[in-house]
Amino acid sequence: MTDPLLPELLDLALEAGRRAGALLRDGRPDDLTVARTKTSAIDVVTEMDIAAEKLITGFLAEHRPQDGFLGEEGASSTGTSGIRWVVDPLDGTVNYLYGLPTWSVSIAAERDGEAVVGVVEVPLRGETFHAVLGGGAWLGDRRLAVRPSPALDQALVATGFGYLQARRAHQADVAQRLLPRVRDIRRGGSAAIDLCDVAAGRLDAYYERGLNPWDLAAGDLIAREAGALTGGRAGVAASGELALASSPGLFDVLQEFLEESGAWHD
Repeated sequence: MTDPLLPELLDLALEAGRRAGALLRDGRPDDLTVARTKTSAIDVVTEMDIAAEKLITGFLAEHRPQDGFLGEEGASSTGTSGIRWVVDPLDGTVNYLYGLPTWSVSIAAERDGEAVVGVVEVPLRGETFHAVLGGGAWLGDRRLAVRPSPALDQALVATGFGYLQARRAHQADVAQRLLPRVRDIRRGGSAAIDLCDVAAGRLDAYYERGLNPWDLAAGDLIAREAGALTGGRAGVAASGELALASSPGLFDVLQEFLEESGAWHD
């Protein structure tokens, strides 16, 4: 890690993630309810999403007041430093609302539009994933590497579903066509965790349509630094249109299948 700025950004992201994770884990009220909805009646925000984003952005702004922000719950500023923090304060809100453990805090630092630091805090697993551009991906002190690429029919693949009815129906159709071709499909409910699980060798691949920058920024960097290939449609970076991360030997075949299946389409 030769760039002197990156250790500072990583330390701040780790501490912000730790604090937000503790708030969400320890401060969850027994009577947690939906504060508002977004794209549909099932796309929910809780009071804890909002509180966690305020904690993260407040902490980071205190230490780096010239940086910009992009947050799921509304944080948005340009900044003047060339650094922008991309924050998902609670990835997996529906899981959190129901008391399921698969939720995370995702924080990435971008420099001039490129992710250079990524942290995904998973409090109920007791896990912290992190990566620095060019410095590998890590789970705590353990360096991560993707699994050796299996044949497609031996691949464990994760996906997710959007909140709009037409999109969900199409995504279910794509998954139905993929299921007979792979070992199995998982649906965890947190894109950031799925990307980190590819990095950790717990999944062979993950794909989804409809993700936002805050869903992708940290996890995509962590997956790539662990040796995964990531992208969207052929020749395009991962985006809301389509995001795919896998061990290298699976990437082309899955990308071709998703293209033929119109996975990028609603």
